[in-house]
Parts: sequence; C-alpha cells; structure tokens
Amino acid sequence: MQTESNNLKSKGHTRVQWAVAVSVNTAAMTFGLQCGWMSPVSKILQSENSPIGRPLTDSELSLIAAIPALTATFGILASLYIVDAYGRKKGILFTTVAQLVCWIITICSRNYYSLMVARVFCGFGGGATFHVIPMYVKEISQDNIRGTLGTLVTMLQNIGILAMYALGGYLDYYSVLYLVTVLPVLTILIVYVVPESPSFSVKQGKLEEAAKTIAFLRGVEVNDKEVECELNLIKKEREHFESMPKITFLTMFKDKAMRRGFIIMVIIFSVLALNGTFSIINFAVILLADSEMKISPEAQALSIPTCLILGTSITMYAVDKFGRKVLLGVTLGMSSAAFASLASSMILHKYGWATPDWLPIAVILVIVCCYGTGVSTVPYVLITEMFSFQIRAMVMACICILAWHLSFVQLVSFTAISSAMGVYTSFYIFSANNLFGLIVVVVILPETRGKSVEQIELKLRGK
Repeated sequence: MQTESNNLKSKGHTRVQWAVAVSVNTAAMTFGLQCGWMSPVSKILQSENSPIGRPLTDSELSLIAAIPALTATFGILASLYIVDAYGRKKGILFTTVAQLVCWIITICSRNYYSLMVARVFCGFGGGATFHVIPMYVKEISQDNIRGTLGTLVTMLQNIGILAMYALGGYLDYYSVLYLVTVLPVLTILIVYVVPESPSFSVKQGKLEEAAKTIAFLRGVEVNDKEVECELNLIKKEREHFESMPKITFLTMFKDKAMRRGFIIMVIIFSVLALNGTFSIINFAVILLADSEMKISPEAQALSIPTCLILGTSITMYAVDKFGRKVLLGVTLGMSSAAFASLASSMILHKYGWATPDWLPIAVILVIVCCYGTGVSTVPYVLITEMFSFQIRAMVMACICILAWHLSFVQLVSFTAISSAMGVYTSFYIFSANNLFGLIVVVVILPETRGKSVEQIELKLRGK
C-alpha cells in the first residue's frame, strides 16, 4: 500500500484533491459563520432596536443559540440516508441548502418564532456538515494526505467563526446577513462541478466513472496502472464489508472490548460537549463586556477564533508526535485550571478585590486554544481508531447525536445558571467537568497512536 502511495505521489499530483477538499469545506465555513453569528448579534437582539421587533429575554436568547445543537440530530439522520441512497454530492447539497434556507429566513425574520425556525435549519446543516464532509473528503483523498485534508473541516469552521466575529463587529445586522448568504450559494454551484466519490460510484456499479474520477483527482491518465490498483482496492473493501455479519448494539455490548470502548467514548464526548467553550464562542461579546480593558469587546472577541485556528494548527503537528492521550489530558487539565481561575477572578472582582484588566480575555484565550488543540479534535481521532470499520459508522452516529444533545443542554443551562447564580458558577461547573475528563483520560483511556484496531482491542480487554 505504501509503494502504491509513493508511485501516486511521483506520477501524479495532489492539487486537485486539495482544491476539491477546500471547495466542499466551504460548507464547514458557512457553519462556522452560523456558530459565530450569535456572539456579535446578541446585544442587538436584546436591544430596544432589535430587528425582530422587541428585545429578547435571556432565556429566549439562550434557546436561539442552543436549538441548532438539538436539531442537528435530524441533519445527521437525514444525511445518513441521503449519502447512502443518493450519493455524497447529494448529501453535501442537502447540507448547503439547509444552510442557505437558514440565512434567508434569518433575513426575513420579524419575530422570535421565525428566527427560531431559521436556527432549526442551522442545526440541520450543522449536523450534516460533520457527517457528510469528512466522509467525502476521506473518500477522494489518497493515504499520504488524508489526515491533513481531514482537518480542513475544523479549520474552515474556525475561519468562518473568525470571519463572523470580524464582520459582526463592524457591519450592521443586515449587511452581514446579505454578505454571508453568498457563500452557501457558491457551495451549491461547487457541488455540481466536483466529482462524486469513487467509493459511491463503485457501490453503484459505475466502475468507468470511478476510474475517471480517481485519475482526475490523482493527476494521472485513466489507463494508469495506479488507477486500476486503487479501483480494485475499493472494490475489495466493498466486497469485504458486504460479506461481514451484521453487528447490532446487543452483540456489541456482549463484547468486552467494544463495550468498554463505547463507554469510554461516551464519557469523552460528553466531557467535550459540556466543556464550556461552546458557550464562550456563542456569548463572547457579552462575557467580555464587563472587562475593563479599553479595547472593545468586539475586538477582543476576534482573538477567540484566531486561537481556535492556532489550536487546530498545533493539533496537525502534535497529535502524532506526542500521542492522543497526552494531548487530550494536557488540554483538559489546562481547561479545568483556566475555568477555575476565571471563576475565582470574577468572585474577587465582585467583592471589590483588584484583578488585572487583561485577565478575563487572557484566560478565555487559553481555554479556547486548549479546545482547538485537543479537547475538540482528539476525540474524533480516537473514535475512528478505537472501532473497526464494521461498527464505526454506527458508533459515531450515536455518540455524535448524544454530544449534540448535551451541547444543547450546555447552551440552554448556561444563561439560566449564570443569571440565577452568577457566571462564575457556570465556570466552576465547567472546571469540574474538565477535571473529571482528565481523570478518565489518565485512568482508563488507552493510547491509540500507531496501534492497529486489534492491538487497541487487546488493551480494552485488559491484556
């Protein structure tokens, strides 16, 4: 396999793969824009000049921020059916149309309920994005760049958040909406140009089309030997998958390794979903408004997605050099300490003790950088390595749905708890959650770097 990859590299090029991967990940950038939208507009929606006719209450604002996390489940389930029945391109099209509908309804919204409907479509698109895009990119990429191209979904999402913070801080409400609506339209046009994934073409029996796609993506002639080799490999993988016995949740839980791996991943993804950083991303401007720094909250907030991008860049280097367990453990530990420090400084400030003006933004940036470096990225690496191809899709779908629901709980409860007991209470809860995650990582999480599924299963069985 390594020889084949080397031959591909020497004969062809990867430019087309990069271009296609970046192009379809504009859907991830749109979701980043929609994630970041709440931060700059929260104050506007709660003002007397709210574009929906009246100021929103804290509970209404938190529900608007949280509803995409709840409806993402339906996006995942719909995309599961679409990509298998109609193809990966149709799945990307579904994702992008949902995102476009979200922006159009937002522009037309004149009351709270229509804005809620818009955010429902945001959830549809968001859930589908992180199911369809990584799958498509994996299936068009050759082995030696697959991991790097796989990180683009997170990178483009973070770039989208940065762009929204920048636009929202300096443009008016409707100018931002009109501008960002262009991106999903562009993605829809792109979908009609990019090829269907070779794996789906093989599944449909369209071998000639699959061969042409492989040649196009690799920069070689369609009659090249490497195209034939890769096509045969896809066919063999497909035949092997179809020959496997069907595994259900019942049979999975009867196996000690599968059961233990599933429980570990449920805990890790629950810690990720309740980490607290998602609340910071959604309500950054409000959180920073009480800061006594002379820089505006909007300008300070721009540093948050910048740190997310920095963290994702670090992950590309560190995850294979230092290992999954070390990277996740260190970032969870730092997140726990940072949240506790931020909460403590708020209590001191409340009772008249002097704290540095720069402390809130500095600690928030540490939290966000840790999130981008390990907390939000390593779990997705672990879940693909810990389970065999036979059960990976089923496990990922279930755990991702759980994580989205817990993210909804985090966002809804954040403003409620913060209003009733102070923001510092929420931050202490986030600190405890991250500390619990650190203990789980240290005590029961196996290291998966450089190990096969069989070796990982032996570790999970305690051998």
